[in-house]
Amino acid sequence: MSHTPHELAADFPELADRIETLKASDAHFARLAGEYHELNREIHRIETDVTPASDATQTELRRRRMALKDELYARLKAPA
Repeated sequence: MSHTPHELAADFPELADRIETLKASDAHFARLAGEYHELNREIHRIETDVTPASDATQTELRRRRMALKDELYARLKAPA
């Protein structure tokens, strides 16, 4: 298990400029990116034992993060 946060720009370095552009120009994308960031930080705190959580909670949070990431990626790859 990695204890490195899954930041969008790190996971999709080839799309880093598009991520920033969409954060600034697309309110829905910006909201989703903010949710992803907060959820990602929560998972990171759990993985590093800063915040205790059950295995079921960790699994659910990871599923939510994956769903958000999939939605964000789809928006990143959509035609401009």
